[in-house]
Amino acid sequence: MEYCWKINGEELWFQTEPSLFSPKGPDAGTLAMLSHVELKGNERVLDLGCGAGIVGVWAARKVGGENVVMTDIDPLAVEMSKKNLERNGITGATVVCGPDLSAVPGKDYDLILSNPPYHTDFKVAKAFIEKGFNRLKTGGSMVLVTKRREWYKMKMIAIFGGVRIYETDGYLVFVSEKKSEDFAKKMRRKFEK
Repeated sequence: MEYCWKINGEELWFQTEPSLFSPKGPDAGTLAMLSHVELKGNERVLDLGCGAGIVGVWAARKVGGENVVMTDIDPLAVEMSKKNLERNGITGATVVCGPDLSAVPGKDYDLILSNPPYHTDFKVAKAFIEKGFNRLKTGGSMVLVTKRREWYKMKMIAIFGGVRIYETDGYLVFVSEKKSEDFAKKMRRKFEK
């Protein structure tokens, strides 16, 4: 399967498989999330749970392939992401496969973007948020999109110390900034007392 995504007068082409998330085009949640993202210059971006690579390819067009890392647990998603980067003429991006962030290189990301699997349990989202925090540089932000409010709101506040929530087209976009290296550690100690 393949489709063309036209955004801001630019065409991006994607090949995908029926078993991957949103095989017919960008889903409304991803579009809602990206409507709250402004990429500048040479920011380092991590596409967490990249699927066929829509977010990573979009980001690489803005900040350069060398500044984008994409990861997914599904080897087919990783294969499709690599093909879609190539198909759109993007070089230098890193695409890794793994069940968590251990395969992801670096801890200096300006931005982590994710549309986590929120229709199942919170185990995956919990790992994305907690381990993602450690991959951001101070001042970096994590942006997630879901349809569930309370759990994500409380988790983002617990790890980051705050969250901005935007409602767009029936989706909730959560944006949290890493203000210090050890905020989550301080909060854990506070709750353990």
